[in-house]
Amino acid sequence: MTHSHDDHAPIQASEEVSEFEILETAIRELSIEHGLFSREDHRRFSEWAESVGPSGGSKLVAKAWVDPEFKKRLLADGTETCKEVGIDWRDPTGSGTPSDYTYFYVLENTPKVHNVIVCTLCSCYPRPVLGMSPDWYRTPNYRRRLVRWPRDVIAEFGLHFPSDVEVRVHDSNQKSRFMVMPMRPEGTEGWSEEQLASIVTRDTMIGVAVPQVDWTATTPPSDNGGAAR
Repeated sequence: MTHSHDDHAPIQASEEVSEFEILETAIRELSIEHGLFSREDHRRFSEWAESVGPSGGSKLVAKAWVDPEFKKRLLADGTETCKEVGIDWRDPTGSGTPSDYTYFYVLENTPKVHNVIVCTLCSCYPRPVLGMSPDWYRTPNYRRRLVRWPRDVIAEFGLHFPSDVEVRVHDSNQKSRFMVMPMRPEGTEGWSEEQLASIVTRDTMIGVAVPQVDWTATTPPSDNGGAAR
């Protein structure tokens, strides 16, 4: 498929206030006004939500890489298996979803299939396992284009695949959340779960990057290369 790239900019965070942010502010202010919760309640919840990072997802992937039986359970029922690492999707005040019950699916990458997630409607995201979504994930630029030109969009993150690799886009919604299980990279034989989890970064679980042996979320790659591509 060919098309012009002149009608859009590369994926990046937007400084513009979206219609969803305006709607969220309006609903929040009305809820506070009507006594459904207080500003202090909202502040505390926001602080908690922002503290949840992608470590839960990293633990799931690392454990699946070393434990075949756990991997089978995780792929069969992600919602239930998350409890084995302390994440309960049904608990609205602990590490679970802040909304109502959600089905959680883990998508396994293979040498012939690469998965990537999006929410074309708004910004649905597996927060209990990945934390808050990155700004670019919520932009119309990413949401609208990924389902039409997935290879082009993920190429803007530096990730390229040969033509024989199928790229599958999974659209999140109110009831379903998805997370990508990336392939374990070569050179990690004998690594502990903790070591493996350190290279399973947020973007690898969204599907716009792949794990690299010398790249973690907290340690930059060497000058000789190795950044997630």
